[in-house]
Order: sequence, then structure tokens, then C-alpha cells
Amino acid sequence: MSRYALGLDYGSDSVRALLVDTATGAEIASHLVFYPRWSKGLYCEPARDQFRQHPQDYLDSLELVLQGLWKKAPQGAAERVIGLSFDTTGSTPVAINKEGVPLALLREFSDNPNAMFVLWKDHTAVKEAAEITAAANRAQTNYLKHMGGIYSSEWFWAKALHVLRSDEKVRAAAWSWVEHCDWITAVLAGTNHPDKFRMGRCAAGHKLMWNAQWDGFPPNSFFKSIDPLLDGLVTTLNPQTQTSDKVAGYLTEDWAERLGLQAGIAIGYGAFDCHMGAVAANVRPGVLTKVMGTSTCDITVTQPAQLEGKSVRGICGQVDGSVLPGMVGLEAGQSAFGDLYAWFKDLLLWPARELLPELAPEQVDKLLQALEERTLASLSQAASQLPQSESGITALDWINGRRTPDADQTVSMAITGLKMGSQAPQIFKALVEATAFGSRAITERFRDEGVPIDSIVVIGGISKKSHFVMQTCADVWNCPIEVLQSEQSCALGAAIFASVAGGAHANVASAQAVMASPVHRTYLPNADKAAVYDRLYQRYQALGQYVNGAKS
Repeated sequence: MSRYALGLDYGSDSVRALLVDTATGAEIASHLVFYPRWSKGLYCEPARDQFRQHPQDYLDSLELVLQGLWKKAPQGAAERVIGLSFDTTGSTPVAINKEGVPLALLREFSDNPNAMFVLWKDHTAVKEAAEITAAANRAQTNYLKHMGGIYSSEWFWAKALHVLRSDEKVRAAAWSWVEHCDWITAVLAGTNHPDKFRMGRCAAGHKLMWNAQWDGFPPNSFFKSIDPLLDGLVTTLNPQTQTSDKVAGYLTEDWAERLGLQAGIAIGYGAFDCHMGAVAANVRPGVLTKVMGTSTCDITVTQPAQLEGKSVRGICGQVDGSVLPGMVGLEAGQSAFGDLYAWFKDLLLWPARELLPELAPEQVDKLLQALEERTLASLSQAASQLPQSESGITALDWINGRRTPDADQTVSMAITGLKMGSQAPQIFKALVEATAFGSRAITERFRDEGVPIDSIVVIGGISKKSHFVMQTCADVWNCPIEVLQSEQSCALGAAIFASVAGGAHANVASAQAVMASPVHRTYLPNADKAAVYDRLYQRYQALGQYVNGAKS
């Protein structure tokens, strides 16, 4: 009889559940549910770079997604699940009280955005991130040396400090802060009380400054020197972290009943979506895995000896065991990829949204839906027919700041070369090239720092939806790109870890051999276009240097 592993993937907009046969790797069933409050735009202020998510969205969507999954799965499938694991976006932390409850789940904080999860792309903490970086540079030990040397406003400590400074009531009620991937794992295992709470290696190492070199986290004195509001927070965090193949706990009877599962099944330690997605992509030394979605996250691994005594500049951390046990996981990424295309689409559709309401409501909905669905596809088709030119438009991809290389969320996008003849397809082509150039800058930084990148594997929605984007990337990167078959690679990675935690496989490598995703398609670079893009990439870099100089 088949045994199943369950991977649960919390993305920016929705949660996905994937049921996988541990013996064959077959994806048995999947289901997706959008967060109800987030879908309405609640608690977010994009103009202020504020993006918050209510913990109740996570809990409600979890029940709904599994209800939907069991309707699609074979009868009796739930009884054969041996383990489950979570991946989430990150850094996405929340303030909790002394009982381990996120403050937004308390009546008095139920509508307070500061009491909610601070989504990865929330950039309200730019000032705090800069202060943390400055403090690390002053300290006798630079606690950011394994995190690229620059702390980001997208990460745990900056977000916590910003909220503590901004909201006196939250500050008074907060006992500690936890990451989404660790919290949801602990909720289902019944270990969310601070006395029992444990963290996975992934979030702690890449966002919280955890490192074995200093036996866990930096000392309290370091954080207190940044702001007394941080005094004591680090002492509430358990420095003993675990890799995602380990068992974090077992499903409680209450949650088993709510989710339609058997009580007592194993739950693996949680991690970030891109890290687990890389595992589904068979990440290994020399292979860069890119998760392409609203943003990108770039993951590779290397043997510890490869980087012994060396810290890679300007990335999002190098952490022993954050991806694969026994290997150093390295993370980079772009703060906007698909988000840049979505911004341009929304820009183009603004007149339609403003003017169409004059028509009958049923006509408006139908027309807007058609425009939403067809705009980017039509732009891609038109842009793919344009000739390649060295006298066209050059753009930066920093519409949401820059994650790597060298994090800076204060920088802005720029575009140059516009003329009266510049139409939407020409501009869209330049935006796609900008995202490809930004990705190339990450790959070149890895190579410059002694981390070999021999091939690239791509997962995520964009890799399947746009041939134009993928072929442009192959030409700009001047290397083959493998696109994976699985539509749910991050959830598949979580299922791989769940199969190990549940005992179906002895280790991650044996689970990958059966369950990792095969390749769906390979894109090969066009040599002539690659040569031209080498020169255009220099223009991209020059524009970036100009924008950086103007900012300073």
C-alpha cells in the first residue's frame, strides 16, 4: 500500500498542498487556496512599502486547502500520510506573547497591522536595517560576515525593531518574535509555547544571524547597543537549531481532526520556500536553482571546505545545513521579478479600470478579466518579434529595491533611452532584459567569490508561463536553462523532507532519488544574441552605478 508525504507551501498570496507518493515520487493531488484577507488588500499600504498578513489567514487557509485536497485525492489517502512539512516565504516574522500566540490573534490586536506577520517584501524597516549593518561593522566580531555583510529591511531583526519603535501597545505585549515557517510547524505540533519552541536552521541562519561560529545568536549586548528596545529579545530564542530532515514534533489530535489526518504523524522542521524548492530541483554543488515568481530566490550549495574561512560578499547568507544537511547553503535573489512585469501591466490597465466602470457591471468584469489574462501574453508575443538593438531602452530591475548583490532597499528602478517611438512592447522587452541582467549580476558575484556555477535550474510560475522570458534569460546568461516539470516545486521539496521525517527514506539524498522533479524543458542560448547581450549588460551595470551614485 502506498505511503504519502504532504508538502505545504505558503507563498505570498496563497497556500498550496501537495500529496506525493514516497515510493514513486508521483504527485497524487494538489490544491491551492488564496488568503481571504490578503486577497482584499487588507493591512497593506504599498505606497509605504507595508505588507502585512494576518495569522488567521494562514490558519483558515490551511484547513480549506486540505479540505480541497482530500476531495481530489484517492479515497483513504489521508490515512496513508506519514509526514508533513512546511515551507513559507521569509523573512516573515510576527510578535508573540508569553504563551506563544501571535498578537493579531488576540481581540485587542485583531486589526492592528503591527501585530501581524510582516511579509518578506515589507520594506518599512530600511532605517533599522542600516543601523544593524553599522553596528555589525563597529563590533569586534562582524556578525553579518556570513550574511553578505549587509543586513536587509526584509529580515527579522530590522522588522522587529521597526515595529517595536512604531507601536507602543505591541511593544508592551510582545514577548518574542518568530518566523512563519517555524510558527506554523510548532502550532501543528503543539510546541508553540516559548518553553517548547524550536527553530529550523534555515530561517535562523539566513535571517536571524544564527551561526555555529558564535554558538548561536550574537550576544544580547550587540542588540542592546543598536537600540535598548531589543534588550533581552535574543534571550527568548533557543540557539539549538535543526535541519529540515529532522522531526520537529508530531501532529496533535486537535489539528489532526481539523485537517483530516491521523494524529501523531511526523512534522519536519520548516524552511523557506526557495530552499525547499531547490531540494526538489536536485540542487548540488555547481548548480544554481532559481525560484522565479513575484521575486526570485537563488540557491546553491557547496561543501564546507570550499568556503572554509571565506564569506561571500553581498548575498543573503551562507548557512551550514540550511538547504541540504552537511552542506553550506547559499542564498541570493531579486526583490522583484514577476512583480516588475505586474507593475507594468497595472500601469497599462489603469485607464481601463478607471473608465470601464461607466459600463454595465457584468461587462466590466468580463473585459477586465480578459485584459488581465491577455496583457502580459500579448506583450511577450510582440516583444519577441522585436529586433535586438544596442540603441534601445535600458532599465534597472530595482522596482522593489535590490536584494542582491549588495542589499539596498532604498534604491529605485530607472529606465533610459525612451523616445517618441517607444511603445509598450519595447518597454516590456527592456523590463524583461533588466530582470535577466539583475539575475546575471547574482551569478557573476557567486563566481567572483569562488562559488562555481556551472548550470542553472529554474522553477516557479514564470518558468512555465513565458517562453519569451526564459529564452531572454538563456541568451543573457549565455548558458542552458533547465525548467522543472513539477508545477509545485517548493511544496515538492517540503514533501521530500516530510518523507524523511516520516521514515519513508533514510536521508534526503535517497528521497531525492525517487521524488525530485524531472526536467520539463531546456532553453539553449543563441550565440549571436548572447554576444550582443554581453555589451548591453555593461550598459545595465553603468546605469546601476549612476543610480547608486545619484542616491548617495
